[in-house]
Amino acid sequence: MTDSGEENRKKHVEKHIHFDSSFIEKENRKGSIVLAGNPNVGKSLIFNELSGMNVEVSNYPGTTVEVIKGNYRVYNVYDTPGIYGVSSFNDEERVARDVILNADIIINVVDGVHLERDLFLTQQLIDMGKRLVVLVNFMDEVKRHQIEIDLQRLSKFLGVPVIPIIAIEKIGFDRLDEAIAEACEGTQREETHTILHSMLKMVGTQAEALLIMEGDEYISQKHAVEPGNHRDEIYIERRNRVNYIISQIIKDVSTKKRFTDLLSRWTIRPITGIPIFIFTLYLSYLFVGKFVAQDVVSFTEVQIGHNHWEPWIRSLITEYIPAASWWNNILVGDFGIITMTTTYLLFLLLPLVIAFYASLSLMEDSGYLPRLATMVDSTLNKIGLNGRAIIPLILGFGCVTSATITTRLLSSEREKTIATALLQFAIPCSAQIAVIAALLAGAGFLPMLVYTITILSVLIAIGTILNKTLKGESTPLLLDLPPMRLPRINNVMRKTMFRSYNFMKEASGWFFVGALAVGLAQSTGVLEFLTRGLKPLTTGWLQLPAEAATAFVMGVVRRDFGAAGLYHLSLSPMQITVALVTITLFVPCIASLMVMMKERGLKEGFIIWIGTWIVAFAIGGIVSHIVL
Repeated sequence: MTDSGEENRKKHVEKHIHFDSSFIEKENRKGSIVLAGNPNVGKSLIFNELSGMNVEVSNYPGTTVEVIKGNYRVYNVYDTPGIYGVSSFNDEERVARDVILNADIIINVVDGVHLERDLFLTQQLIDMGKRLVVLVNFMDEVKRHQIEIDLQRLSKFLGVPVIPIIAIEKIGFDRLDEAIAEACEGTQREETHTILHSMLKMVGTQAEALLIMEGDEYISQKHAVEPGNHRDEIYIERRNRVNYIISQIIKDVSTKKRFTDLLSRWTIRPITGIPIFIFTLYLSYLFVGKFVAQDVVSFTEVQIGHNHWEPWIRSLITEYIPAASWWNNILVGDFGIITMTTTYLLFLLLPLVIAFYASLSLMEDSGYLPRLATMVDSTLNKIGLNGRAIIPLILGFGCVTSATITTRLLSSEREKTIATALLQFAIPCSAQIAVIAALLAGAGFLPMLVYTITILSVLIAIGTILNKTLKGESTPLLLDLPPMRLPRINNVMRKTMFRSYNFMKEASGWFFVGALAVGLAQSTGVLEFLTRGLKPLTTGWLQLPAEAATAFVMGVVRRDFGAAGLYHLSLSPMQITVALVTITLFVPCIASLMVMMKERGLKEGFIIWIGTWIVAFAIGGIVSHIVL
């Protein structure tokens, strides 16, 4: 290895040295059960059954990857991220690796329709010497596909119990106790077993010995030994072993072409996939952007929040704290931490978050979402992202705040930074889109065309610049393509409620902090100072009425407040274009800012925030001097 290669290897190892497995070890004194499997195999449904939804969700130390923990009898139960193998290629795999290494029992969930793919991980877990039980899920899909699996023979080959289940219908769940009790070490190749046991003098466990043989640098450094170079050899042998087992246990597979197979191919090919994507996006907009963001939220926010909740709580607080006091303004003023924050959280954000996650779960459960990611992967590679980034970018058109949290699913910090920047700079949220669409509809076709081209150009330019300047490369897209099927309503509802609850639980505190900051800014005159300071820039550079400065300052509080503030101004069609370009590129709302600071850190979050001020007024002014 060259000196530069050795240096890069050390940097790679040092980068991941912060993964502290004691986080798991300390909690495993009562024993642990770990659910492991590929993405989308139904692990979460089994976890919910075992834990009774009495769960804790926390970030694994040094990462933004969530570790979900529950309790089952005398065990801690962990639901790991979906992985294709135990390795160290990204945060999800490193977290799953550390949790699996400390497991007493592993419940390996596999998809009966995709056994050839899923059994690779199963064989690796067996080679690690872990006590294991295999649950074969989607047996209803297996029957529908006319696949016949000899499960008894599969159990004999693997040397561990194999139990068929249909997780969505809880069929087979009555055997979970039996499965856990009968978990055992599987059948290993004698040669591999001997080599691994010969390494136990240097390495603590057989599982770690295997990872060292496969070249895991972090585990190697942990035990001060050189990483092995047998990964390719081991992987090829493991794949051949899986292929042999599949040839022995699959009795009959129907070759009949089905409509879902055809639809699956259509969604991936650009010529048919793009129209399907546009149609899906339009349906999502009708549901999230129109029905929920406009109809439902206008009722909950205005009728319940503004007309009932806020007057009632304001009168109650005013009985004890004088209305003229600054303390009353902080608590129940226009930007009060009790009035505005509660209205924002419960009557505006909660309906939107539920709608976003319902749409996401529908696309995910139908099998469409991973196909969409596959189709757009090559396009997003040009701005430093892979296909998975389409999920937060789409969510951003609903709520930039929730989309910022969703960037956690991206594999590298570099991709998270690029996606977060794009969301904050150039993606208008659904509440803002409604106002923008109404103003542009009245302005005419040419202003709408100028606005659209400008925003798309800025999005591409920012992504390209960050891709060129940030170190590293976009990670390859590794996604499972599950069968296309009608979404299961129970599954969609469960995912939606669980994700919505976790989002609201995690984000609520930051909204209160943001409301307090805005309330203090109003009470101290900072908001008024900002408004006066922006007026010369607004009238001179943007060539807009002085009153537009107020709309920009209100956009700091809520993006749609800023856009709505333009309604009452007398603007020409091209002035509408300039104002909307500026307000779209302008700083994220205070709630989104708080979440961005939490996700990306104060330094990076502040740089992005300041950057939006500069870009918004720079681009807005350039457009103004071209079209006016």
